[in-house]
Amino acid sequence: MRASLTRRACATALLLTSMLTPAVAAAARPGGPEAQSERAVSARLLGERTVPYKLDFQGTTVGGLSGVDRNRCTGEYVFISDDRSALQPARFYTARLDVDADGVHAVDFTGTHPFRQADGSVYPPPSLGDGKAVDPEEIRVDPRTCRYWWAQEGDRPRAAGAPVIQPSVQFASPTGAYLGQLRLPQNYEVTLEERGPRRNQAIEAITFGAHGALLTSAVEGPLLQDGPVPDLEHGALVRVTQQTRTGGVLRQFAYPIEKIFAESDPNSPWGPDTGVPSLLAFPDDPDRYLVLERTWVAGAGYRIRLYDATTRGATDVRTVDSLAGRPVVPMSKTLVADFDTLGLSTVDNTEGMTWGPDLPSGERSLILVSDDNFAEDAVTQIVALAVR
Repeated sequence: MRASLTRRACATALLLTSMLTPAVAAAARPGGPEAQSERAVSARLLGERTVPYKLDFQGTTVGGLSGVDRNRCTGEYVFISDDRSALQPARFYTARLDVDADGVHAVDFTGTHPFRQADGSVYPPPSLGDGKAVDPEEIRVDPRTCRYWWAQEGDRPRAAGAPVIQPSVQFASPTGAYLGQLRLPQNYEVTLEERGPRRNQAIEAITFGAHGALLTSAVEGPLLQDGPVPDLEHGALVRVTQQTRTGGVLRQFAYPIEKIFAESDPNSPWGPDTGVPSLLAFPDDPDRYLVLERTWVAGAGYRIRLYDATTRGATDVRTVDSLAGRPVVPMSKTLVADFDTLGLSTVDNTEGMTWGPDLPSGERSLILVSDDNFAEDAVTQIVALAVR
């Protein structure tokens, strides 16, 4: 918070915040949602590495890497591809990263496996129209078993009569075998009414906390019933949910995402795209997260921001049917890094992050990956930051 604010002023501002609409409440916090705080972490660039475009590995096309996690059992990293079985079956990769205080020296892929359905078959492409396709977005290694938990967004169909594919968090073996799935909050369900996640804005972020006792998820954008998506004037609220390993919903919160940073090219057929593609729990504080916000605007490119966020003091919105116009207190957040200021060779579609090894400086490394969407004008970029 700003040093000029007195304790009394802070208390008064927070009281007023609780009486405002969610979007206004987020902006009305003392110092604003991006205000610096004494407890916030800081980040600096260690280095980066780019994976060659359409790298062929074991007969698959490396790309679309939208999530990453470190496997404590092997020391390797696991990357999930968001290929919806269009090029090859929906899959993940394992890799060894040579990362230290001097940067990212090498990215060496060591294996790949398709995700399998309960009957052992791979997932079909959406073009089959059988309602069994998946849209992989995030992967985490279970800190207790080293098995994989992976999230996929499902699909809200554009056309009437097309199948609804529900988002899910599934469990898989290290070779991709189906082991079950987590029961999700009811309001994460895609319905044919104007409720639930928007198309392509469902679960894109999951993380383990409390040494594996908790799983926290976030939907990428606001639920349909929670209000409009961000624009040039207003941000929005997305839901963040803490659950037990067996699916019990413990708490749910509203996280404030930023407004759109620039006007779109009027000649582009694509509107702005913004949301939360990844969040990461602090190892010793299950109520505190690093949250990645990713925004793309036609003609302006990407803006990637990393925040230090906490659920402390935020309203539990499990029983709040709609956040639109409701006086809820959202999660508070502090800006850690704007990628435009890190000195990267390019700022692209960064979607995944995980903790890396500790550094001799006492800092901890943070590994991030960008999703190239299998496009020649984008990059698969592995970035390492030092976080203190």
